[in-house]
Amino acid sequence: MTAETHTFSRDLWTLVKPYWISEEKVRARLLLAAIIVLTLAMVYMSVQFNTWYNDFYNALQDKKKDEFYRQMWKFTWLALIYILIAVYAFYLNQMLQIRWRRWMTDKYLVDWLADSAYYRMQLVGTPTDNPDQRIADDINVFVDDSLSLSLGVLNASVTFVSFVGILWGLSGALDFHWQGQAYELYGYMVWVAVAYAFVGTWVMHKLGRSLIPLNFNQQRFEANFRFNLARFRENTEGVALYHGEADELSGFRARFRDLLHNFQALMKRQKILNFYSYGYNQIAIIFPYIVGAPRYFSGAIPLGGLVQISNAFGQVQGSLSWFIGAYTTFARWKATVERLTGFHNAIEAARAQAAARSGVVIEPAANDNLVADGVDITLPDGRVLVSDAQLTISPRERVLLRGRAGSGKSTLFRLLAGIWPFGKGSIRTPRDFAPLFLPQRPYFPLGNLREIVSYPSSKGQFTDDQIVAALNDVGLPKLAGRLDDTAHWSQQLSGGEQQRIAFARALLQQPKWLFLDEATSSLDPESEQQMYRLINQRLPGATIVSISHEPGLAAHHTRVLEIDPVAGTLTAAA
Repeated sequence: MTAETHTFSRDLWTLVKPYWISEEKVRARLLLAAIIVLTLAMVYMSVQFNTWYNDFYNALQDKKKDEFYRQMWKFTWLALIYILIAVYAFYLNQMLQIRWRRWMTDKYLVDWLADSAYYRMQLVGTPTDNPDQRIADDINVFVDDSLSLSLGVLNASVTFVSFVGILWGLSGALDFHWQGQAYELYGYMVWVAVAYAFVGTWVMHKLGRSLIPLNFNQQRFEANFRFNLARFRENTEGVALYHGEADELSGFRARFRDLLHNFQALMKRQKILNFYSYGYNQIAIIFPYIVGAPRYFSGAIPLGGLVQISNAFGQVQGSLSWFIGAYTTFARWKATVERLTGFHNAIEAARAQAAARSGVVIEPAANDNLVADGVDITLPDGRVLVSDAQLTISPRERVLLRGRAGSGKSTLFRLLAGIWPFGKGSIRTPRDFAPLFLPQRPYFPLGNLREIVSYPSSKGQFTDDQIVAALNDVGLPKLAGRLDDTAHWSQQLSGGEQQRIAFARALLQQPKWLFLDEATSSLDPESEQQMYRLINQRLPGATIVSISHEPGLAAHHTRVLEIDPVAGTLTAAA
């Protein structure tokens, strides 16, 4: 086994194993066992059809009318049984497929979201693109193709074992001479089928192995193009304001051009494979008749025997040549395994980084203060923004953190939220620390307005009266009657209205610790002052930490700190 094959086998086992030892293992294994039994039953029915060919065509050759009708009735019953088995084999296969996909999708979603792996993966530049496509599409392809290929291998193996003995017995011995010596080759049709399939599979692999990287890239280019369209849809207002349609169109065309060029390469390679595959399969139809014809014309076997030999040869050759027909699926499956493996490894790396606590250590404090001790805040490239920061915030304090753009204010905000992995030092959090963070651009999930305002609390935690009161308090009474409306709220509401929604969330959540990062930047000065007066009045027991460059907010805070971007220090403002 080559190193590449060993690595692929290990990666494949990493993807396959978890489901089959999970909490669903009993039902999954029973479903798989039922599918295997039905697959074996289908092979058994093929053997029965092979025997029927001999009896039916012999009846035709001998003009036995009664036997002919008897064989027709036999075929009817065989066909009905085969149809029943095939339908339930397909149905149970689909049932196992959707259950496996559901389990894998849930697992990958949980792992991706846990420990902020989705966020860390972007920061550290781990080599994984389009995680949404890998969860939505790649898992589906992986499960579908894994079942298809594994059951295909099983079917081919059992078919070979079932028919090779039949073909051996039917083909007899081939007499030939070599260098003046007479020889007999027993079961010669078996050897011919093996040779035919071996050569065909070897050539197919040589012609088709470039499909694997082409399929890998095709999935990536398709996802890139789809992501670009989705990103445009999320930012239509910005594009319209900049009149950036021409630039967006250029970007769409560039990404579709990548997709198109790779697909054209796929087409060319697939055309070569199709020429070979179709030719191979067409020759396989007449090949057993050509090889078996001498025995038929010599009278050694009747017509039924020739047809039975042809069918048995086709089954043996087809089982040995299964890889040829499945090569395109195999190439797509292998590319999908590599994409899912890359995604899995990126998630594990991000979570391992979180578990290693290699950045700033965040741990609970023995009192109710928030303490930053000797904290260095760095960027992913190692550049230090803030050095040896010392900070203590007591309960119910109002602290304003100021600094010029790029000085590290928002990075400190992320660090306090526990999502920034770069830096060193320690942060000790108060007991029962359940902060609420309001970023400059609020996040709006999909849902109705009631769910938008309540986010991130669970559905039903707040009454409609509470939500309406919060909307009225923040100056959005016009939305009070639209709680059941589902819309693209991040596009329907202005930046200032979105920030008012964020303040409504704070009024509903009543956090003990509230962090605001430029949370009023889209509001006019009067509205900004109004929002701060509101939270000071409505959250008297809360600790509020604001990050802003606006000097007018100092009046709403008890202490002002400033980041010096040159010295990289955090000090009390003069």
